[in-house]
Amino acid sequence: MAIQFFVEDVDPVKFTKKNMIAWLRQVISKYDKKVGNINYIFCSDEYLRNINIEYLKHDYYTDIITFNYTEKSTINSDIYISFDRVHENSLEFKVDFGVELKRVMVHGILHLVGLNDETESDKMKMRLAEDECLALSSIILF
Repeated sequence: MAIQFFVEDVDPVKFTKKNMIAWLRQVISKYDKKVGNINYIFCSDEYLRNINIEYLKHDYYTDIITFNYTEKSTINSDIYISFDRVHENSLEFKVDFGVELKRVMVHGILHLVGLNDETESDKMKMRLAEDECLALSSIILF
């Protein structure tokens, strides 16, 4: 079983894959889940908007779309992340791009382990979980 990274129509981000995979595995095990096949696909706004339109029937930009193929306690997914949105988020929230990218990456995992962000209460729980997971990470991007 593997966590893999792919790049579509953007320049690849530089990080140590081994460290990133170890961190994501740690997050998943924190929720008593197992790693199956998880694919992160980094792309542009337009690429992800087209996926949003085609598969979810939503015509707007988003930072992440997570396709959940989880079976029992084994996490399987394709997670699409827009570098353009992550960059915009980092400027809006005045955080480093690398920190925001890790937040979005773990956000997808948190959905897969059962957290939601539909209500204000859920959003607060999700943000707390993201912060806890980021605290586990010592990965420096770039």
